[in-house]
Amino acid sequence: MEWFEKLYDESESVNVRFVGFTTDTVRYDFGIVYTNMFFGKPLVVCMQTGRSALLDSNDIGNLEYIKQAFHIKTLKEAEDLALFFEEAVPNIQTIEQYD
Repeated sequence: MEWFEKLYDESESVNVRFVGFTTDTVRYDFGIVYTNMFFGKPLVVCMQTGRSALLDSNDIGNLEYIKQAFHIKTLKEAEDLALFFEEAVPNIQTIEQYD
C-alpha cells in the first residue's frame, strides 16, 4: 500500500433524524446527520437512492443544487424539498475549517 497522509480521523456522537414524507407526487425518506464536521453543515442522505449532500440555509435556496444533488426531475419537486429542508436544517452560521 502506498503511503498516505491522514487528513482527519474523528469520532463524534451525533444526532440523526430520520424523516419520511410525501408530496402530491413523490415519497421521500431522508436521514439527516447533525454534526460539527463539514463546516457545521448537516449531512442529508436520501435513504431511497443513497445520494447525499451537505446543506445549509444558502444551499436550500439554490434549487438547481437541490435538483442536482438528489437527482430531482422537476423544479416543483425541488421547491417542495426546499420547503422541507427549511424546517429540518438549522439556520446556523457555517464554521470555517480552513483558516
